[in-house]
Amino acid sequence: MAITGICKLFSGNKKTAEKTISNKYFAVYTNGKWGVINSKGDTIINPEYDETIIIPDSTKDVFLCTYDVDYSQNTYKTKVLNKNAEEIITGYDEVTALENYDSSNNLWYESDVLLVKKDNKYGLVDYKGTKLLECEYDSIEALKGVEKSFLTKKDGKFGLVDNIGSTIIENNYQKIVPVSDKYENGYIVTDNNKKMGVIARDKTVAVEVKYDGIKQVYGSNYYVVKDGSSWQVVNKEGTSYLKGKFDDVISINGENLVIKKDGKYGVININGDTILAIKYQDMKYAFDNNYIFKEKNSYGVINLEGDTVIPATYESLIYREDVGFFEGNKKDEINTDFIGTDFQVKLSGILSELNIDHGYMNIRVDNDYKYYNFKFEEKSNIDLLTTNTIFLSKKDGKYGYVNKNGVVVVDYIYEDAKEQNEFGYASVKKNGMWGCINSKGEEVIEPAYTLENNYVIEFINKWHRGEDLNLNYYTDNY
Repeated sequence: MAITGICKLFSGNKKTAEKTISNKYFAVYTNGKWGVINSKGDTIINPEYDETIIIPDSTKDVFLCTYDVDYSQNTYKTKVLNKNAEEIITGYDEVTALENYDSSNNLWYESDVLLVKKDNKYGLVDYKGTKLLECEYDSIEALKGVEKSFLTKKDGKFGLVDNIGSTIIENNYQKIVPVSDKYENGYIVTDNNKKMGVIARDKTVAVEVKYDGIKQVYGSNYYVVKDGSSWQVVNKEGTSYLKGKFDDVISINGENLVIKKDGKYGVININGDTILAIKYQDMKYAFDNNYIFKEKNSYGVINLEGDTVIPATYESLIYREDVGFFEGNKKDEINTDFIGTDFQVKLSGILSELNIDHGYMNIRVDNDYKYYNFKFEEKSNIDLLTTNTIFLSKKDGKYGYVNKNGVVVVDYIYEDAKEQNEFGYASVKKNGMWGCINSKGEEVIEPAYTLENNYVIEFINKWHRGEDLNLNYYTDNY
C-alpha cells in the first residue's frame, strides 16, 4: 500500500473547507488482530486482540474486548475499555453486548444496556456500569426484533424487563414472544397450561390468558386469538368478532383486515363484510385505502372501492412507508419503477442510495447517477449534500470533484468514484483499483485495493470497510 502526497489541484477558485465530522468509533482488523479507530482514522485501541472488539454504540467509547480465549475448554475473559484504554466496568466474570436482529436478520446491539455475568448468574448494567438488574437470572437475552425488551429466565420460567431494569412481566411463563416489532403493542405469554394471553407494556393484561393460540398480528386494539379450533378477533374488552371467518389474518388496518381463507386473500371489515373479494394469490396493506395484490403471478395495487390503480404487471412490488412511494420490478428488466402515491411512474432506474435523514435518494438513470428528493424532483449533489466540501462530478466518462462553487478541485481522472462520506473521505477508482481522497481533495490512499467482494466501498483514511457489514468494521487488508 502506497501513501501519496496531496494530489494536484486545478484551475479556478479551488478553495475547500475541511469537513466537520462527528466523532464515532469502529472496530478495525489488521495483521490478524483487532483494535479500534475513530472517525478520523486515528488509532484508539491498538490492534492486539484475537477476537472482534464489539462497539455497541459507535458514538460512545465503550469497547468490549475478549481475550485469553481457550477454544479447547470454551473459556475466555472479557473487559470493557474506554477511549483511554482504561477498564470501566469491573467486578463481573463477563461483560457482553446484547445482540438483536431485525426482520431481515441484520444484527444490531441494544443501546446503553450490557449483559453481565457473576457466579454463573446474569444481570444488566448500563454503559457506566450502573447496576440495572441483579445477577440472579439463569439467562437474559434481547427479545428478537423488539427494542428495550429483555427476556429473563429464572427457575425454568420466563419473564420480561425493560431497558432500565424494571419488571414488565414476572417470571411465571413458559414462553414470551412479541405481538409485533413494536414493544408498545405488548407481549404474548404462554402459561403452564399452554394457555395464551397478551400483557401490555404498562403491565396490564390486554388479553386474558385463556386462549389456545394468539397470532403475532395487531392493529386498532384488536388481537387474533384461537379458542378451541376456531380463530377470531378480540378487543381489549374481550368482545369477539369474526369467529370462524378466516384461516389467517395478515394485517389489521383500522376496521379492515387482510385475511387468508382456503388459500386465497382478500379484505373484510370487523363486522364480517367482504370489502375485497377473497380471490387473490397474495395481498398486503400499502397506505390509506390501497392494497398491493397478486393475481396471475403479478403484482398491482387495488383500492377498497375495487379500482385497480396500478395494473398487475410487476414481478415484485413494495411500498416504502418511510418515504411514501412504491418500487416495482418487472420480469427481465434491470430498472426499477418508482411510483408515487398518485400511482404514476415518476422515473425508472437503479436505486443506489436512500438517505432518510437528509431526504434524498441517488438513482442510476441511463448510466448516470442522479439525485432526487422524495417528491421525485431532481436536485444537484451540491444542493443536497450540504455538509460536504467536495462533490462528485462526471465529464467525458471520467469522474472528478468540484467544490461548492462548482470549480474543479480534483481532475477527471477516475473511472469510478463515490461521494464524500460523513467522515470526509471519498472513494476513487483507477486502473481497476480503489483508494481514497480526503475532504480537501487530496489523495491519501493511492488506488491499490480491488475490493471486488465488498458490497460497500468506503474509506476512513487508510482503512476501508470490511466485507461483513454486520460486523461494521474496517481493515487495511488487500
